[in-house]
Order: sequence, then C-alpha cells, then structure tokens
Amino acid sequence: MRVNFRNTVAVMVLAGMAFAAAPAFAKPSGNWRIKFNHQSDNDGTIVFRIAPVEGTPTDVEVKVPAKTTENNVADLVSAALKATLGSEAYRVGVDDGEDVVVKTRGKTKKFELTMVSTSLTGLEVKVKHN
Repeated sequence: MRVNFRNTVAVMVLAGMAFAAAPAFAKPSGNWRIKFNHQSDNDGTIVFRIAPVEGTPTDVEVKVPAKTTENNVADLVSAALKATLGSEAYRVGVDDGEDVVVKTRGKTKKFELTMVSTSLTGLEVKVKHN
C-alpha cells in the first residue's frame, strides 16, 4: 500500500512539473513581437533564442547599460538580432518605439522566439507572436 502511495505521489509531481513547464515552449510562428516597458536599473544582458522549426537554434545576447530606456533597449535588441540573423531570412525592425518585430521572409520556416535569460532589473520584457 505504501509503495502505491509513493508511486501515485511521484506521478502527480511529474505531471505537475510537465504542466508547469508547458508554457515555456511557444508555438512556432512567422511573426513575433518583443515588448519593452520601463528602463533598466542596472548593467546587464538579455539573451533571446530563435529556434526555427527545422534548423539549429541561435542565441542572441544583448548587453544593456544601466538607465537605458525602453526605446533604446528596443534599438539595441533590433540591431543585435539584425547582426546575428541577417536580412535574407528574417525582417527585424522597431515598431512604436519600444517594440521589436521579427518576421520571416520568403519561404523561411516558422520559428520560436523566447527570452532565455536576463540579468536586468526594472525593465519589463514580453515576447509574444502576432
């Protein structure tokens, strides 16, 4: 009886962990938006991952100085993404001052865009597909 209880608890814990981890994976899309709000309190970095449906994921690290406003962060991120991804497969640009938009070009496959990590405080970052 005790073994069955342990097995049941273990299954429930694993199911809970799988459910909690599910939102970490985004549904692939060809059109993504990164929204920035406020400003950075400290020097730090943000790391984004572009993971094509077929292909190798690419991480893009962006260094952000302290007291950088949302519009300037958007410019830094846009420049870093353009430098890493190029312009043949993706179109990257700033929209509305504080948003970065990343879209596929031509026959480029859909991809997932996620924020892997950030060491910044004060700056709010949201990644979503359009």
